[in-house]
Amino acid sequence: MFISELELDVRYYETDQMGIVHHSNYIRYFECGRSDMMEKAGLPIHKIEEAGVVLPVVGVECRYRQSAKMGDRLRIVSIIDKVPLAKLIVRSEIYNASTGVLLCEGKVTLGFLDARSRRPVRCPESLVQVIEKGI
Repeated sequence: MFISELELDVRYYETDQMGIVHHSNYIRYFECGRSDMMEKAGLPIHKIEEAGVVLPVVGVECRYRQSAKMGDRLRIVSIIDKVPLAKLIVRSEIYNASTGVLLCEGKVTLGFLDARSRRPVRCPESLVQVIEKGI
């Protein structure tokens, strides 16, 4: 299992009139966690893209458990359970960093496409190596 954690503060613009985080922002938090995970692993997404592979999102699942609110600090946990072949699945868990309460969980499925032809390709070897180190 390859795991990374990131903490973020809920910002005013992410909330509605009641001070509750709008549901669409949790998908953004998933992306923040995923990008941070790759950066910490030494293989930021832009490096994969520079090598000629793009990673489109092909699926998102999200289960909301409790609401995050203005002023909360979030702990975003990003998890890769297995080395990808044709698709990368990153599970995400979002907690209230102060209370430890699970607020949201889900997963994002990413494909691998050749940047020029837009045809499916296998997971880049550089990414496989990074994930294998963490598993």
